[in-house]
Amino acid sequence: MRRLEEEGEVAADYLEELLDIVDLDGDIDIDVENGRASVAIVAEGGSDRELRKLVGPGGEVLEALQDLSRLAVQAKTGERSRLMLDVAGFRAARRKALEEQAARACEEVQRTSQPLRLEPMSAFERKVVHDVVADAGLVSESEGEDPARRVVIFPASA
Repeated sequence: MRRLEEEGEVAADYLEELLDIVDLDGDIDIDVENGRASVAIVAEGGSDRELRKLVGPGGEVLEALQDLSRLAVQAKTGERSRLMLDVAGFRAARRKALEEQAARACEEVQRTSQPLRLEPMSAFERKVVHDVVADAGLVSESEGEDPARRVVIFPASA
């Protein structure tokens, strides 16, 4: 637990410097969730509009910042990090939308008994879908290569 807290603190320091460089205001929240450090940049005044620049189209900038934060942690601790970064609640909102989409997809697979291929997703997004599928008692696997890697949901009897 202490190692994960240290990861969060190292990433928070790195991200605070980044916010200073790009002249953006934000608070940084550190937590440990599901066995990994979790860092979130949230708006100080309640307006996420400026912070959204750090998310980018489809979360591309957020993914890059997460990778850079993980590298900063690795450089400081010597350990590979699985740290999760969220900016302006983007990842939390995306998780909720994916859970709803995955639940609908599971219902369709159960109704039709046919496999269903979803659109390409990031590793984070695929993990969310795999968790929902498992909770529904169905089977899923990832296929393809990034950036076109996708989840395929199979009926339970497949």
